[in-house]
Amino acid sequence: MQNDEGAERYRCKVQEVMDNEFYVDYPVHIKNGKTTYILNGTQLNVSFVTDEGLAYHFDSEVMGRIKQSIPMIQLSYPGHEQLIKIQRREYVRVESSVDVAVHPDSVEFQPFTTVTHDISAGGSSILLPKEERIPKTGTIQTNFAIHLNNGEIYYLKLKSKVIRIVDGKNGRKRASLQFDQIKEHERQVIIKYCFEQQLLKRKTH
Repeated sequence: MQNDEGAERYRCKVQEVMDNEFYVDYPVHIKNGKTTYILNGTQLNVSFVTDEGLAYHFDSEVMGRIKQSIPMIQLSYPGHEQLIKIQRREYVRVESSVDVAVHPDSVEFQPFTTVTHDISAGGSSILLPKEERIPKTGTIQTNFAIHLNNGEIYYLKLKSKVIRIVDGKNGRKRASLQFDQIKEHERQVIIKYCFEQQLLKRKTH
């Protein structure tokens, strides 16, 4: 949403989509976490990401409010044909052994610790213990310990979507993961880590 001070960003959950309108719960300001009241007639630019990881945006307008089981805001919807696809830039992926603890989320399995085979700000590939069974699809909880060159350590607790499980070297399987609901400051930590690892590899070659 645009105002006199620039763009304001909000996050909300879609409750229902119809031909020319859709309904969302009350939006939450991304920076301060406060629920926000938006006036009728306010012009918005809406963006969203599908389950397949494709991103789109479109222009919308606040049309009104409705109160059912939860209070909702009515927004205009231009239709599927008016959606504009966002070309999401690929994040740099580096081969690096980052400590990670893996816990169940959508499917039960025994928690374990391992290391990454590679990592980027969009996801990672982790080495699986020989007898480990994790879901081939669904989500898991992954806790990464990111060590930066200045000595700072960041512990990032991220929900990750299992994309595929592949055979690696020496018969050890790897799980390819996509980060789900990662926060911007968490993404920036991983981007910085990957950049530092790239510089380190250039110095040693």
